[in-house]
Amino acid sequence: MSAASARILIADDEDSLRWVLEKGLRQAGHEVTSVKDGEGALRAFEAEPFDLVFLDVRMPGLDGLTVLGRLRERRADATVVVMTAHGTMDTAIQAMQRGAYDYLAKPFDLDEVLLLVERALTARRLTQEVTQLKSGLQEVWEFGALIGRHPRMQDVYKTIGRIAGSDVSVLLRGESGTGKELIARAIHHYSRRAGRPFVAVSCAAIPGTLLESEMFGHERGAFTDAKERRLGRFELAHGGTLYLDEIGDMPVELQTKLLRALQERAIERLGGHDPIRVDVRVLAATNRDLEALMKEGRFREDLYYRLNVVTVQLPPLRERRRDIPLLVEHFLAKYADELGERGVAPEALDRLVGHDWPGNVRELENVVQRAMVMATSGVILPEHLPIGPVSAAASVAVDATLEEIIERKLVECVRGLREHASANLYDLMIGLVEKPLLRAVLRETGGNQVPRSSASTATRSGRSSSSTGSTSRRWGASSRGGRRPKSLPPWVILHL
Repeated sequence: MSAASARILIADDEDSLRWVLEKGLRQAGHEVTSVKDGEGALRAFEAEPFDLVFLDVRMPGLDGLTVLGRLRERRADATVVVMTAHGTMDTAIQAMQRGAYDYLAKPFDLDEVLLLVERALTARRLTQEVTQLKSGLQEVWEFGALIGRHPRMQDVYKTIGRIAGSDVSVLLRGESGTGKELIARAIHHYSRRAGRPFVAVSCAAIPGTLLESEMFGHERGAFTDAKERRLGRFELAHGGTLYLDEIGDMPVELQTKLLRALQERAIERLGGHDPIRVDVRVLAATNRDLEALMKEGRFREDLYYRLNVVTVQLPPLRERRRDIPLLVEHFLAKYADELGERGVAPEALDRLVGHDWPGNVRELENVVQRAMVMATSGVILPEHLPIGPVSAAASVAVDATLEEIIERKLVECVRGLREHASANLYDLMIGLVEKPLLRAVLRETGGNQVPRSSASTATRSGRSSSSTGSTSRRWGASSRGGRRPKSLPPWVILHL
């Protein structure tokens, strides 16, 4: 926010003072709205978000200090400067206690006002930057949960990169707990709208009778309990992103109004008649079968195509089990400051990998957090997990590559060998790998240890020599002790 583009509200009952302030601030490049009483200030503040408010203490009707309190109740970050011709210590103290940024005693010089405006806007900008920094740190943890080496997750990341820079509508699909809102926040974070509001609304959590008011807002008196004007989620998201969760649960009659808002980029509050222009990007999410709902007449086909410009399909966790150890490590680090550092025993990790996770990543995070609380010894064991044992086959990720399976088992072996400080780790690992490797080759060749080719001994010998040298280079890297491990038998080399 720059000082040249600030939106400023002036509330004072003196016509001449309002005129002078309004003229001076506009010449300085600001957008200015002026009112003459407290009620007008509250109405203007409800209708438009202001960067700075000048508020006279003594006005007809509501006095300035009362208005100050109400402004701060409605928006805690409101920046308010109090003005009065009756400067007393008591008034100044009360104003500062109620959240005023500063106190201005009449009469004052216009240059003094402009300097105060610059200071107030700078302080506001710094406060917003700190808030965004804190939000960014939280997003680091949130986006850290976007972990996955699985090809389907890699496709999701690529899609985010392709669509983040545009304003196209996106439909996020996937089971509950797969991270649809997380993906929506990532799209917003990497878009040109980053730093503007990200507003989420759950179409399933809010009753249909209230959802319309929640989304589009209402005017005072629009219905029995509408005692004051209220801005809807569309207006709150102006300039940013509106995330509609569980869009498949939105009532059909409200879908029509949503479609119109998307097409015309304008809304009407309940009880209002004037269109309000809104600039929002809409991201929608669902775990429902929208195509089936359309056939049943419960979801509008035209709305479906308006929302479904780009589809992002999130895989359930059980279809990317290889990512579970990575997610577990992330959640252990996330809660380490709060619950203490924890490790995971291999048997417990097997159980986590083998579980089907109907609640997906959300359920996994809950289980890891609970296990960290229960594992007072510092190591999470199977008995600390609220899930039952799984078969040995299920504990190995069905989509894991050979390299990943070997790496995982080697990590377990290395962990178990830590206490053997004097052990030659390389020789120990080769001893663990060599036997199952030889058994696998023998099974594959039917126990045949003779070279397949009946070529001359010289040719065979030359091939063996070459193969042996190549394999020695692959397998025979010098150990830290300077000794070269034994080469594999020639019959193994010939059949590999």
